[in-house]
Amino acid sequence: MDKGLAADFAECRRLVDEGDADRAVSLAYAPDDRRDALAALYAFDIETGRVRAHVSQPLPGEIRLQWWRDRLADPQDEGQGAPVAHALQDTIRRYDLPRDAFERYLDARIFDLYDDPMPGRAEFEVYAGETASTIIMLAAMILSGRPDTVVADAAGHAGVATLAAGLLRGEPRLRGLGQSFVPGDLLSAAGADHGGWAAGPEGLEAARLALAAYARDHLNAVTDRLSQISPAIRPAFLPALANNAALRMVERSGGRPYVESRFAAVHRLWSYWRAMRA
Repeated sequence: MDKGLAADFAECRRLVDEGDADRAVSLAYAPDDRRDALAALYAFDIETGRVRAHVSQPLPGEIRLQWWRDRLADPQDEGQGAPVAHALQDTIRRYDLPRDAFERYLDARIFDLYDDPMPGRAEFEVYAGETASTIIMLAAMILSGRPDTVVADAAGHAGVATLAAGLLRGEPRLRGLGQSFVPGDLLSAAGADHGGWAAGPEGLEAARLALAAYARDHLNAVTDRLSQISPAIRPAFLPALANNAALRMVERSGGRPYVESRFAAVHRLWSYWRAMRA
């Protein structure tokens, strides 16, 4: 690997280390020769996930997503001058990752740029499938070629669990961005609505418990399948499993807003150790 590419992969590792502790720790469970590629994939997800926070209007965000779309659509594009793009292009070629998966991912990310509320669980699961679940599947491909249907099914559930739990873990930040990603039908069932969620955080205990139960159902579906998934692929699922502690905190508190425990790092390591030994 040339020095320029090595530096770009190092930048991806830095972005993951600083931006996503769950994924940063999970890299230690992956084989040495796969960690750079996983870091490039995760850094791409982190960068595109931050577009909304970096623009004041949707149009500049759409332009940024189109920039990514143009880079990744061209196999000859090296992404020079953009460390994450350069490292990701190398990763896509090396592991023969499907470029159309990235195109669908970027199309789904357009929803992030607007204030439209998430209508219901069906739409939420489609969005999760094209974003979080896609990243998990691509990570599984980096780790072990072409995953089987069990892995694909588990990735679908893991993506939904990750996003749903992420709404609880990132509630204040997302509220500050003016976004309401909580499925509308779930809010209605809990006696709430998008306006109340956006105004929060008071009076949303039932809604948080409903969201935690929704995430829990999908996370349980992942753990039920874990023993059928090769240990070589399991590092792709570890970040999703890290949400267990956050869900437990919301459940036990009766739906109070999530506050990260000072033992979060210990809980993460424990859940990863258990998952790798399942």
